Amino acid sequence: MTILEFLAITALGIVGLFSLILGSVHFFFPKLLDFENAIPKEGPPLVPFRLGPIRYATKRSDVHGIGWVMNHAASYVLVSIGLFDLAAFWWLGTTAGRWLSLWIGVWWLLRAASQSYLGKRRGDRWIGAGFALLVIVQAIGFVV
Repeated sequence: MTILEFLAITALGIVGLFSLILGSVHFFFPKLLDFENAIPKEGPPLVPFRLGPIRYATKRSDVHGIGWVMNHAASYVLVSIGLFDLAAFWWLGTTAGRWLSLWIGVWWLLRAASQSYLGKRRGDRWIGAGFALLVIVQAIGFVV
């Protein structure tokens, strides 16, 4: 094992641990972020969902449910990324590993670019930059 491979495995392991922890916490974000009070269950009716010919009378409970579904889906991906990166010593340098690492890098890029939806404060920019750093680390898995 070269020093570059060792550094790549170490960096990917750190990213993997971060992703595993973030994914585990994401399962509970709707509770931790107080979705119940942020989106009141009582209030005026919501605009129906429309997509081409499809119309669906959206309820406030639907919005809460979608919040849970989306966070569980994100959690599943984050935990999977974490486990994959923690196992970098098995896949580093393989063709399949490279392409999956590239796919994950693009996923982190999407996450970094999406940070501005949460705000444009200094902290939001730092968080976006942190996710951009994960793109770079994941790209190392593609190159090495």
